[in-house]
Amino acid sequence: MDVGRLRAPTDGSTENRLEPVVEIFDTTMVGLQRAMSGALLRQQVLADNLANANTPGFKRSDVDFHGQLAKALAGTQSPSDIRGTTFAVETDSTTSMRLDGNNVDVDAEMANLSENTLDYQSLTSVLTARVKILETAIGPVR
Repeated sequence: MDVGRLRAPTDGSTENRLEPVVEIFDTTMVGLQRAMSGALLRQQVLADNLANANTPGFKRSDVDFHGQLAKALAGTQSPSDIRGTTFAVETDSTTSMRLDGNNVDVDAEMANLSENTLDYQSLTSVLTARVKILETAIGPVR
């Protein structure tokens, strides 16, 4: 946790001061934002898989945003550590479901889409609750 930053004096003295750092968007908020970005990317990749289910030679892709985000959150000290997290699209070129080289299983892709939709809805609910907490803390806007 970042409790402060050293600042050079501005009053002519020679002593550095530790000033507190206040961040509205903490690690949880930034993590939620990145997770939602990962879920959105995964949704697009899974939809692309379904759209190409009958394309000869097409290889399915996926995004493991859960694993990549977990790595970013492990031992993190500040929200900026998570902001830089990027999600990679990984293509599965090792398997083939059909003779034409396509490896898309429509039933599996539909199940993955449903799971990902639930993930995104859960993240949205948590983010909404966090924003309401901030709104309560800030008070009524006039």
